[in-house]
Amino acid sequence: MTENGWDIVLLGGASGVGKSRAAARLAGASGAFVVEFDDVVSAVQETTTAAQHPQLHLFAGLPDPDGLPAAQVLELQIATARALEPAMLGVVRNRLTVDVPAVVEGDYLTPAAAALAVEAGRAAGRSVRAVFLHEPDAARITANYAAREPGCGTQAQRAEVSSRYSHWLAGQARRYALPVVACRPWDTFDARLGAALRTDSPTPAGSRALGTPAEVRYVS
Repeated sequence: MTENGWDIVLLGGASGVGKSRAAARLAGASGAFVVEFDDVVSAVQETTTAAQHPQLHLFAGLPDPDGLPAAQVLELQIATARALEPAMLGVVRNRLTVDVPAVVEGDYLTPAAAALAVEAGRAAGRSVRAVFLHEPDAARITANYAAREPGCGTQAQRAEVSSRYSHWLAGQARRYALPVVACRPWDTFDARLGAALRTDSPTPAGSRALGTPAEVRYVS
């Protein structure tokens, strides 16, 4: 274990909630290496086809994903995230062989895979922590997109999907007893994230049969 108290942090959350910014700040404060899981997702999709792994290419070929109902886009996003769970665990297992601490951040990190990664860390004698950032307000996410991507229009539909996905991730994190940190207020975010990282996740019974509802201490 590093002097930070952890070897790997998995920082999950929906698009537009501030994960990249949080990961950069955490890495800067701890000397950790940042792994952007989106890069891994792109690599996996580039080296597979829809025929080989259809669940990894659910958005490929759709004429206008933004024109689909938010509920349908959410279903596709969740299915894609679940299909990417083995890739995420592969990243964690590789980082467990390296002494440099790492922050792995991305939209497609699922609480189910994160719980398994925590167990893998324990089995290797290393500390893996997982935290999920939560922003429930689609209007706030819309504003974040506007600030980050000023030339892309309002993106209200994309923000609505992101808000729904954020609620789903938070609910799943509760099932796996993983901490959820509210993105706002930002001026207390670092302290709340630090508190979440100091809270060791319990070991769920039954590995893949995780799913028994459990209480989680929300850091607010």
